[in-house]
Amino acid sequence: MSLYVLDAFIWILGIRGHIPQSGEFSPLAGRSSGGASAGAVMRALAVFIGMVALLSLALSLAVWLAIKLM
Repeated sequence: MSLYVLDAFIWILGIRGHIPQSGEFSPLAGRSSGGASAGAVMRALAVFIGMVALLSLALSLAVWLAIKLM
């Protein structure tokens, strides 16, 4: 189950297929060197929000479990 979650997370981030294979590196002539694109910023923001949501869920479950065990 955790492998599928990790696979879905990598798919959402768009990491899969990002690494070029066997010398497929191409010069980045069309890209400017000043700043990140809007897509990269939005992806980073989505990752941050997702991680905060997961951490808050884990914390709330830990508190709920601690209350139940009292």
